[in-house]
Amino acid sequence: MSELIIPRPLPNWVSELNKPPAVRTKNAGIVDPPGYPSSQVVSSGSKKRDAAKDTKAAQPRKAPTGEEMDKLKLKKAWEVALGPIKGLPMTAIMMYMSGNSLQIFSIMMVFMAFKNPIIGILATNQAFERFETETNRDKIFQVKAAYVLMQLVALGLGIWKVNSMGLFPTTRSDWLAWELQREPLEFAVPAL
Repeated sequence: MSELIIPRPLPNWVSELNKPPAVRTKNAGIVDPPGYPSSQVVSSGSKKRDAAKDTKAAQPRKAPTGEEMDKLKLKKAWEVALGPIKGLPMTAIMMYMSGNSLQIFSIMMVFMAFKNPIIGILATNQAFERFETETNRDKIFQVKAAYVLMQLVALGLGIWKVNSMGLFPTTRSDWLAWELQREPLEFAVPAL
């Protein structure tokens, strides 16, 4: 006896794969964002505008003036100067979570808290040399000063951590080895 094999219908995803959905046309009420050419023309008035856009797009971009470049460089320099302060909250949370005991993780955090600001302060001129020109030298000096100040704030966070770990000799008991023994003014003899 032979069995009759009935073919099963194809699943929906196979039929959708073979016949992709039709491309949706753009809604006439939604305009393209600035800088994107319009692919649809809505009316004859928009044809003229589209032609004007096309001629504007075909023109080469004019080079920025020296003043515009200085403004842009100064803006980028401020972004670099404020960079150290942006990572400070995460560093503070990591230092707080590492605890005050002497462990390898807390020691590494303290080492990094001192190393990064010191290296940043020493490399201040290299960080800003690409932004400095003859016309904006005094403004870049202000940016450099802000950068050094931000690095000092980051260094202060490392100093706070070392102090909270008890590694700074700030109490009198830390200096007992250098104190002289007191000479008594009187002696008391116990009675029998």
